[in-house]
Amino acid sequence: MTTTYASRGLRHRRPRRSVVPLLAPLVIWAGAAGVLTLWWSDTTSVIGPAGWLTGAGRITGLLAGYACAVLLALMARMPLLDHTIGTDRLARWHAVGGRCTVSLALAHTLLIIWGYSLASHTGVVGQTSTLVLNYPDLLKGTAGFLLFLATGVLSARAARRRLSYETWHYLHFATYLAVFLTFGHQLSNGADFVGNGAAQAAWYTLFLGVAALVAWYRFAVPVRRGVRHRLRVTAVHPEAPGVVSVHLTGERLDELGGEPGQFLRWRFLTRGLWWTANPYSLSSPAHPHHLRITVKTAGGHSAALAHLAPGTRVWAEGPYGGFTANRRTAPKVLLLAGGVGITPLRTLFETLPGQVTLVYRARRPDDLALRGEIDAIAARRQATVHYVVDEPPGHSSPLTARGLTTLVPDLAAHDVYLCGPAGMTQTAVPALREAGVPARRIHHESFAF
Repeated sequence: MTTTYASRGLRHRRPRRSVVPLLAPLVIWAGAAGVLTLWWSDTTSVIGPAGWLTGAGRITGLLAGYACAVLLALMARMPLLDHTIGTDRLARWHAVGGRCTVSLALAHTLLIIWGYSLASHTGVVGQTSTLVLNYPDLLKGTAGFLLFLATGVLSARAARRRLSYETWHYLHFATYLAVFLTFGHQLSNGADFVGNGAAQAAWYTLFLGVAALVAWYRFAVPVRRGVRHRLRVTAVHPEAPGVVSVHLTGERLDELGGEPGQFLRWRFLTRGLWWTANPYSLSSPAHPHHLRITVKTAGGHSAALAHLAPGTRVWAEGPYGGFTANRRTAPKVLLLAGGVGITPLRTLFETLPGQVTLVYRARRPDDLALRGEIDAIAARRQATVHYVVDEPPGHSSPLTARGLTTLVPDLAAHDVYLCGPAGMTQTAVPALREAGVPARRIHHESFAF
């Protein structure tokens, strides 16, 4: 099914590209180099197997401590990073960094025990007992290390699938306690810090700075905005089978600054929902007096939203994400939506300048949520919409390079914004690459973090 209008589009201006996604990794690696320099400047010589093992343990310990600060900073939800790099990309960096941190902490523990046992000519078990029970702050450090290991195990893919998003999210707060418990032993026992006031001051500055960012952006700002904006549910409307729109009103909503394509974390202050904040995209451009999200039933939290009572108080954290017009590089844009993935793309369809084509995939025509609004936007901006459904078969189109180029013949000249189920994304990205779309022009953001 195709709705076609003469594609006049809105006037296109090329957005400014941020240098933050390039600078952030450089800053992180520069910090790691600084940590290695600290070890190098404090090490006069390395002698024998015990010296090499202990030296390797010091290096891995320094890097593990530094990595803890980096991981917390990446997920502090700073707008500078979140809006330019993207929430899901930061989450991927955080996941990779988390695995590296746990590995470094484990290597540090084993190398130090082995090196000290060789130097003192004692057994590994006896040396472990001596370190944990007799060295300052090391008993707390051991507890923090075990918390890190537990978090790493729970974050493994096999374990993650068995946990709800809410449970997994709250278990990660244990990492704050783990960092607190391990911080003291770094300064009390670390050869690079004992007697080195400058190194201690730098370490305190790093961790206190990160703690301030986390406290401000993850706790103080959401509370402040919850009190200031006084969001409330005004209505809940069905849009398609299992899909509802939640309409909200509040005060000073223009100060939220939400851009089309972004999402917020919504905390509905009612029984069974108040304890968790789940991410949902805005499904219409932010208005000074009202907001709207459109949600598909995919679990207990989303299913409960269909029964929200008008007047329910809401706290909204955000906006978050870099799935916005700022990622665009070409005059032509394809918006490729699947199912409820239409929600952020519907706002982009209304607001993106230039020539925009929308391809909206669903199982059946009844599953095409917000279709009336989409047709009205297409008519107003004279754009093209392709509705692709699996049933009836006559309106189906394969999600392949050939199928996509049949719908959009000059596809390689487009930026592509992609939002849909994970399976659709995994299929669409290779198809787009095969059709000639460069990887830098394929933009997608996931809530799987």
